[in-house]
Amino acid sequence: MAEDDAQRNGRPVRGGRAVKLAREQLADLTGRDVEGVLELEPLEEGGWKVSLEVVELRRVPDSTDVLGVYDVELDEDGELMGYWRRRRYYRAQVET
Repeated sequence: MAEDDAQRNGRPVRGGRAVKLAREQLADLTGRDVEGVLELEPLEEGGWKVSLEVVELRRVPDSTDVLGVYDVELDEDGELMGYWRRRRYYRAQVET
């Protein structure tokens, strides 16, 4: 059974599908490229929190691109509940 069929039958969205939906919805809302998935975590009340890395500003050289980490919360059906930017940094910046 396809994930979309399972969703229509009342079964909650699984992690892989939640990541895909979070990427698509955040890109649509912000108009920015989602570069990677950093975290996936189930929420206690059902649904998912997905942390995504987004290119906020492209620069030359690309090591000076400005990236943002966004947390996206989805309900158990994969619908967007909210999103927020957790931090911003330059691509070449090393996390300590």
